Amino acid sequence: MPYRYRPLAQFSALLGWFGLALQLWFSVRLKLDHGGTTIDGVWLYLGYFTILTNLLVASVLTAAAFDTRAALPRFLQRPGVQTAAAMSIVIVSAVYNLMLRQLWSPSGWLLVADMIVHDFMPPLYLLYWWLAVPKGSLRWSQALAWQSYPAGYFTYVLLRGAANGWYPYPFLDVKSLGYGQVVVDALAVLVAFIAVALLLVALGRWQARRRNGAVAEAA
Repeated sequence: MPYRYRPLAQFSALLGWFGLALQLWFSVRLKLDHGGTTIDGVWLYLGYFTILTNLLVASVLTAAAFDTRAALPRFLQRPGVQTAAAMSIVIVSAVYNLMLRQLWSPSGWLLVADMIVHDFMPPLYLLYWWLAVPKGSLRWSQALAWQSYPAGYFTYVLLRGAANGWYPYPFLDVKSLGYGQVVVDALAVLVAFIAVALLLVALGRWQARRRNGAVAEAA
């Protein structure tokens, strides 16, 4: 990553981890207030796609913020991984703002945490992706490969729900909707994932061609 974009990655990573820490604190406090344990709070926290995706995004930004040759940071800096994270954080913001925001009214520090993970991190990460991620290696086939992440999350939600009866989102609530409707809902969201992935690949390839053309003209 060009050095001039490292401050953006550092700031975005710090903001992302701060928002995640706030969310974790509220999750643990909620469970403790209802007679649960800290482990219960962590388990609740890890049930949300928003949290898992923000963890991915914060990890990608942290890897980009520091110059290291360790295996995991190098993996996270792959253009395909960084673009898959962009796809996922776009869906986080879109689903929350279109389907979930009206379901509750957080205030105080909970509102701050909510805004960081749903409103601030998506555009910040997309800005980082647009400016700093090399995209010449992106391929159309990757858009389908990236769907293993939301598909894996869907399987995870169904297994968790079958075990304890809790589902993190209304459109995935098997108890209220039944498996058939939940599968239909999940497929609709998957179509949105694929559409966003294809759009990002198209934009990335266009940007790479444009930059290559500018370099050739300068030479």
